[in-house]
Amino acid sequence: MFNSDLLPSQLFKINENQLALEAAILELSNWLEERGSPEVDDNMRGTLDAIDRNEELIKLTLAELMTPE
Repeated sequence: MFNSDLLPSQLFKINENQLALEAAILELSNWLEERGSPEVDDNMRGTLDAIDRNEELIKLTLAELMTPE
């Protein structure tokens, strides 16, 4: 049976993983830009926009879930 008490912690860890992936993609994007691949760099930065757009809602939701009742 699923333990719903674990849900906030699990979502927090998933969010941490997402932010780590965002940082890795940004590093690769910078590396590509420096080596003359601006089109690929632009495409990668475009994908990062989705993470940025959703980050605030994710943080607010996690804070709500992790607040003791």
